[in-house]
Amino acid sequence: MNRIRKGDEVVIIAGKDKGRRGTVQRVLKDDKIVVQGVNMVKKHQKPNPAQGVSGGIIEKEMPLNLSNVMLYNPATGKGDRVGFKILEDGRKVRYFKSNEEVLDA
Repeated sequence: MNRIRKGDEVVIIAGKDKGRRGTVQRVLKDDKIVVQGVNMVKKHQKPNPAQGVSGGIIEKEMPLNLSNVMLYNPATGKGDRVGFKILEDGRKVRYFKSNEEVLDA
């Protein structure tokens, strides 16, 4: 079970986009994630008429390391650490360490 999943809102805590918030689009295997609208780079793309790709300069999101993001806690309004606990009914859920609020209902 991962601490950060697709669809979670995260806060960037390091790098050029420090302090920005965004939604996780993808979680990659090598401890990296892609966050919507964060870590944007300009890529020079060659046209490929066979695939219908036009050339030019495009902007795209690049992956961030998991260590550079924290899960956003709406109750406190900032990033928070995440832990795991097992409920009485046997389910394993994530919770915020600061206020013990359960994420997965």
